[in-house]
Amino acid sequence: MLGVLFVIFAGLLWALDTLIRYPLLFGGVSAERIVLTEHLFLTIIFLPILYKNKLVIWQSKISSIFYFSFIGILGSAVGTLCFTKAFMMINPSLVILMQKLQPVIAISLASFILGEKIQKPFYFWAFVAIVGGVLISSEDILPWFVLIKAKLNTQGASQSFLVDLLSEKAIKGYLLTLVAVVSWGCSTVFGKKLTAQGFNESQLMGGRFTFGFIFLIFYSLANKNLIQLDWQMIVWGKILAMVIISGLLGMYFYYKGLKSISARVCALAEMFFPLSAVAINWIVLGAKLTTMQLIGAGLLTLGSTVIQLRNY
Repeated sequence: MLGVLFVIFAGLLWALDTLIRYPLLFGGVSAERIVLTEHLFLTIIFLPILYKNKLVIWQSKISSIFYFSFIGILGSAVGTLCFTKAFMMINPSLVILMQKLQPVIAISLASFILGEKIQKPFYFWAFVAIVGGVLISSEDILPWFVLIKAKLNTQGASQSFLVDLLSEKAIKGYLLTLVAVVSWGCSTVFGKKLTAQGFNESQLMGGRFTFGFIFLIFYSLANKNLIQLDWQMIVWGKILAMVIISGLLGMYFYYKGLKSISARVCALAEMFFPLSAVAINWIVLGAKLTTMQLIGAGLLTLGSTVIQLRNY
């Protein structure tokens, strides 16, 4: 049970991160700049730990290096970058909805790669948790469906609406969101593989952020026009705050929890992130919870708790 609480707390910290990340994004700071600067800070912070453990990491199995590159490149760099960029290309409600596919991907991979057996009752409670996660985001999702219905009911609007929906920009947004969802699902599973090989939380975070930063360096060199660093101290300060909140504390508690629970339970516990985000918005921004969101929070809590208590 303690492992689930650790992952839930990590979700709370990630939710706090959004109070800084999205104002920066919509204030004109590019997603590439935000993610690259985060990884720069994190790599510098973890360099002493990596140096101390260099023999442990580089003399490990080849599979371990592969897993580190997987969680670093996909889970840390590509996943975060794609998810952030998708918000600028399609309706954010779609991004939130498609994010709920992550547990399905992680559960499937955990069964295939880790050999974790899935008992039949798990499917029911997993479905309950996923429905709860979707309902939490209902206030964002439902208006989008209303918009679809209104436009399709307007004479002559359906064809133009579908053209807009399937525009090049929209397709890129859908693909970016799917890449993010798959990346995070894979990262959960391969992170579990590394914990099984004996790596601790500091080693996992150091390897994750360093491999992610190395990838982003090559990415930035290939796309110089996308990333332009400046010396605005307020931007650097806000990104450093995100590094401490979600990069250091968030990932520490995430891996601490992952070490003691299965990958599929961890993937479902991660869905407390939207619950935390809604709660923080209520407290900080005055955005109250609706009845639908409260029902969703209850379902999410119920589903994840039953799975943990019965050890499915």
